[in-house]
Amino acid sequence: MTRVTEHGGGVWSLKVPIPDNPLGHTLVHVLDTGRGPVLVDTGWDDPASWTALSDGLAELGLAVADVHGVLVTHHHPDHHGLSGRVRETSGAWIAMHAADIAVVRRTREARPGAWLDYLAGKLAAVGAPEEHLAPLLAARESGRMRTLPGLRAALPDREIAPGELLDLAGRRLRAIWTPGHTPGHVCLHLEEEHPANLPGHGRLFSGDHLLPGISPHIGLYEDPDDSTVTDPLGDYLDSLERVGRLGAAEVLPAHQHAFTDAPARVRELLTHHEERLTGLLSLLAAPLTPWQLAERMEWNRPWDEIAYGSRTIAVSEAEAHLRRLVKLGRVEAVPGSDPVAYAAVG
Repeated sequence: MTRVTEHGGGVWSLKVPIPDNPLGHTLVHVLDTGRGPVLVDTGWDDPASWTALSDGLAELGLAVADVHGVLVTHHHPDHHGLSGRVRETSGAWIAMHAADIAVVRRTREARPGAWLDYLAGKLAAVGAPEEHLAPLLAARESGRMRTLPGLRAALPDREIAPGELLDLAGRRLRAIWTPGHTPGHVCLHLEEEHPANLPGHGRLFSGDHLLPGISPHIGLYEDPDDSTVTDPLGDYLDSLERVGRLGAAEVLPAHQHAFTDAPARVRELLTHHEERLTGLLSLLAAPLTPWQLAERMEWNRPWDEIAYGSRTIAVSEAEAHLRRLVKLGRVEAVPGSDPVAYAAVG
């Protein structure tokens, strides 16, 4: 496997493996600046991933100790996982959008078991069966919490502000806030001429927001202490349109491979979600709980073959779609239903 890809104009990508994950790897991008290399994301906190990151930098004649800064597109562990170790080794700053910094801070400060309490209660409220709740309740009762990725993620020391032209010597890199996959996801627009003179406006480090062959997971923004009714799918669709209007000549995503014609990919994703919402309306001709809806939705494998943890993620995605349909006035909660069920209006 080629570890390093040169994209021209002082930009490279490094393949950093994600353990036991079908995505395979995170593409960590290296941006040359007048003050030293800056990383866009860092990869999963795992010894093999650290070795791949170190070896990839070595192929460029660099060491982790040379890294000047880390720009994190979002807080997920396959993007932010190694940021703390990079900072410890190099003294680099870490920057992230404030909304995702809040997630990192909340996760670090939460009392043991708080997340299990919240998750078990939430899943019960959306109709999860007893056999799905049992492992969560058992873990809570035992007082033991599995070591989950991200529990001790590094707290960033800089905020990325939407629309900001980042302070990178010799580069023009602008932050584009693209909530949806997470509340603080950012894309980074390199407002420089494309090194191969491709038509369009610069290059876009797109994180997980815009990928060439995958529609990213859009679930609920989980904050146990906040009762605000958010609309992550609506946020994502709005963010997609914003990114499409940039007209970037090339997209450098965090997974899969670089690609061109961002507006066409944006149109594909908008159409995909429009078709999915229409399909869900048909399913909701009769009342369904979010769990029942998730069971009937189309995934990349039959529901019976979806792993335990992935079912929880799938239900969160079903809820995000329900939130969008409720906001559009197409679906309503059935009064008095417990667990809550939803049905199409009219």
